[in-house]
Amino acid sequence: MMNDLLAQFNKAFESKARLSIMSVLMVNDSLSFNALKELLGLTDGNLATHLRALEELNYVSVQKQFVGRKPNTTYSATPAGQQAFTDHLNALEAFIKNL
Repeated sequence: MMNDLLAQFNKAFESKARLSIMSVLMVNDSLSFNALKELLGLTDGNLATHLRALEELNYVSVQKQFVGRKPNTTYSATPAGQQAFTDHLNALEAFIKNL
């Protein structure tokens, strides 16, 4: 029974950083790279690596634009990312209830 519940965990969200990124994007339509960095207390490189991994899984989408002359990159959770994260949270909840 426990192994079945553990198998439902999404490995993409085992990282604290990715879990945090998705948590924040689930409650915000989109956030800039800098806003995510400040909110989560991650370095540029660390945040970029985790965002890239989530983007490759199609869990996060990226929008690049210019605000005035400054580049601005924003991120949002995709429908697939929202579903995967919700499924992961449901699996965590089921696991905890069965302890």
